[in-house]
Amino acid sequence: MAATRTAKAHWEGSLLEGAGQTSLQSSGLGTFDVTWAARTEPEASGRTSPEELLGAAHAACFSMALSHALAQAGNPPASLDTQADVTFQPGEGITGIKLTVVGSVPGITADQFAEFAEGAKKNCPVSQALAATPITLEVSFTA
Repeated sequence: MAATRTAKAHWEGSLLEGAGQTSLQSSGLGTFDVTWAARTEPEASGRTSPEELLGAAHAACFSMALSHALAQAGNPPASLDTQADVTFQPGEGITGIKLTVVGSVPGITADQFAEFAEGAKKNCPVSQALAATPITLEVSFTA
């Protein structure tokens, strides 16, 4: 069964001086301020950006895909902690995503974990949707 999830955005003003809000409609979990400055300044200052939201989606999707693959192989993870760093370059767009995962999976080796992580990077739906963007992976493992 297909599921559709909805988010909305409201924007006022020009790109550089304007501001807006994005809201998670399906879950009702929140409304977040967005600005151009949140995309380009070193500190987000309580505002989010499309890149941060994309990073959250990618980290969650990757973790779910990795967990599923490990469980199907008979080794469900004790824990997975994934970070997605999404780089935005004005004038170029999103230039790269770095996924970093730390996993604790009883019953497998660090090399096996790295193989499962590479598979999840390739097969998670968000990675597939972002196939035109360079995606790198850094893996850490604890038995």
